[in-house]
Amino acid sequence: MIIDCHGHYTTAPKGLAQFRDWQISMDKDPQAKLPNPGVVVSDDEIRESLESNQLRIQKERGIDLTLFSPRAGGMAHHVGNVPVSESWTRQCNDLIYRAVSLYPDQLVGVCQLPQSPGVSPANCIPELVRCVEELGFVGCNLNPDPTDGYWKDPPLTHRHWYPLYEKMAELDVPAMVHTSCSCNPNFHFTGAHYINGDTTAFMQFIESDLFRDFPTLRFIIPHGGGAVPYHWGRYRGLAQNLGRPPLTTMLRNVFFDTCVYHQPGIELLLQVIPHENILFASEIIGAVKGIDPQTGFNYDDTKRYIDAVDWLPSDARAQVMGGNALRVFSRLAKQLQSQTGGKFS
Repeated sequence: MIIDCHGHYTTAPKGLAQFRDWQISMDKDPQAKLPNPGVVVSDDEIRESLESNQLRIQKERGIDLTLFSPRAGGMAHHVGNVPVSESWTRQCNDLIYRAVSLYPDQLVGVCQLPQSPGVSPANCIPELVRCVEELGFVGCNLNPDPTDGYWKDPPLTHRHWYPLYEKMAELDVPAMVHTSCSCNPNFHFTGAHYINGDTTAFMQFIESDLFRDFPTLRFIIPHGGGAVPYHWGRYRGLAQNLGRPPLTTMLRNVFFDTCVYHQPGIELLLQVIPHENILFASEIIGAVKGIDPQTGFNYDDTKRYIDAVDWLPSDARAQVMGGNALRVFSRLAKQLQSQTGGKFS
């Protein structure tokens, strides 16, 4: 089974955006008293938005299953107060649940969290529990910078985050470390802020004893790990200079996806990072759209790049393309076993 661990509902029907516009309007002018439109989206609109986009591309590229979450750039945790974030998050997650319910063989839910700048991540626990225990989601996306570009909250390794980690460990769900939009004009959100967030998270992990405190906690660093694989020697050396354990010990808890949009980048990732720590992903339809004029194929067709790596052993390829996702997202494996009456393997 080929499992894409990184998909977002970037083509959600307009009813979701209309609700968000209402939220933002009310946040700017609470006296406006505009009626709450709710998220008015029909099943047919969901089908049309997916069958002509996400599901069509999945089928064309031979991808069996996508772990599907709300649009990362739309999380925008800096917007509004805690109730605004909670309401927006719930609406986004409920729409993912509806999509997954319509296409249970092609999509599995991963949730957004109701984060807010300066607010304890413990506030996210009720929504995480709801999504995992009631909606059947298998993981969450965690924004390391709820200020969306200004990095005013503590590092991911600070005890500020521990209540959420305790619940993640209890539920046995991993988190993809994924920033959202950037309000800081210095940082383009997909070209800089995303990659900065990936790289920053890895360095924070190096400097901490987080995984001593939470030995079963699992994180996926997306977009190929940002700058990490390219500068692997730098991080090995920094860990050594700081008196930290070798990076290999951290790889029990930290994984990377394959959202790298050219052949040399994919090959570098596979050469530097152990294949046990790489999860197939393409983030369709996501940050980089269009056809690469050098190849004639879509930039985000990452399966094509991996297929072209003829030196990757077949057992390693099988782990990258699906086996590792089943191990990291342990609830996914259990869910598939349940759906197939124990026949899934």
